[in-house]
Amino acid sequence: MSDNIAEQIKLLKRGTVEIFREDELAQRMTIAAKEGRQLRVKLGMDPTAPDIHLGHTVVLRKLRQFQDLGHKAVLIIGDYTARIGDPTGQNSTRPILDPDQIKSNAETYFAQAGKILDTSEDKCEIRYNGEWLAGMRLADVIKLTGSMTIAQMLERDTFEQRYKKGEPIGIHEFLYPLMQGYDSVMIKSDVELGGTDQTFNNLVGRDLQRQDGQPPQIVITMPILVGLDGKEKMSKSKNNYIGVTDEPKDMFGKAMSISDEMMENYYTLLTDLGEEKIAELIDPSKTHPKEAKVLLGKMIVKQFYNEATAELAATEFNNVFAQNKLPDDIPEVEIAAEPITAAKLLLHCKLVASGGDAKRMIKQSAASIDDEKIADPNAEINPADGMILRVGKRKFAKLKL
Repeated sequence: MSDNIAEQIKLLKRGTVEIFREDELAQRMTIAAKEGRQLRVKLGMDPTAPDIHLGHTVVLRKLRQFQDLGHKAVLIIGDYTARIGDPTGQNSTRPILDPDQIKSNAETYFAQAGKILDTSEDKCEIRYNGEWLAGMRLADVIKLTGSMTIAQMLERDTFEQRYKKGEPIGIHEFLYPLMQGYDSVMIKSDVELGGTDQTFNNLVGRDLQRQDGQPPQIVITMPILVGLDGKEKMSKSKNNYIGVTDEPKDMFGKAMSISDEMMENYYTLLTDLGEEKIAELIDPSKTHPKEAKVLLGKMIVKQFYNEATAELAATEFNNVFAQNKLPDDIPEVEIAAEPITAAKLLLHCKLVASGGDAKRMIKQSAASIDDEKIADPNAEINPADGMILRVGKRKFAKLKL
């Protein structure tokens, strides 16, 4: 292995959990370099939701590293597999999605992924697995299912747990790993990336390629990014996420809310800083934790906007939270000049998601009007021009009659 390939392997290993197998990756990269060809690096995305967050970008950033080394990203949009839904981590059968919703989600997902990836034609290939899965005959499906046994499927944690609990498992769910693995056969992938929760699915692709006479893909797994709560994986449903389309001030503010213990993980998975620099930043004897967190927040915002916007977000955060000043860009909300309950006022200004959410925030003393805490969600408020409403740390609104 040449020194150059060794350095590339070292870069690609950063932040990974496991490589199946590293010696094969080095060999594949060496041969590709000699032949002057790109490795085909696969990432499958089921468009089951329209938005992506920093948790998704961990794998996307690794894919971008391959692109920067001269290889091609092959994005598989699972328009067909999404109709089944990945059973990974699920304790019940997923609902089957509407094709129109899948198409809409895929378009949004790809646009957001483009904030990380090089989407030029020579570096990125987009494929929809409906190209080959939709036309399969029953005989083709039966042949594919013969590639694995029920015992092998039940080795998967999700299925094993549900089976032991007597919870139903749809036959179609067994097809999912086979369909995802078949994608690798059809696009002849050299490498497949995924989170640790995708290890089983990705290794199935490796087996199917071997059975098809292809060199089996190298599988690289990435850790699951812990959410802002420091407990569970980042997820919109758990409201512990930073979205790639979040406003800069929200993105920065959320980054500032993470614990000191989480900074090493975030720096490693979400930035390109070297190990020595990260060690310096997370060592409180060398860098104050707040200073390290401010730098992290700026780096995250800069990735999706620019340096000037990141600096502005940091300045505004300091003004609002450190010096207790109001933001410069508080959105104005028009309202009729007639009495309204506090809870309905917060909902009208879109500072909360629902009336129940409004009551909860008020009971937690997290809502105020002109810097005075709201004590009663049913309190009658007389709107006035310029009245400032605030919910939590980052949500503001200014009334305009």
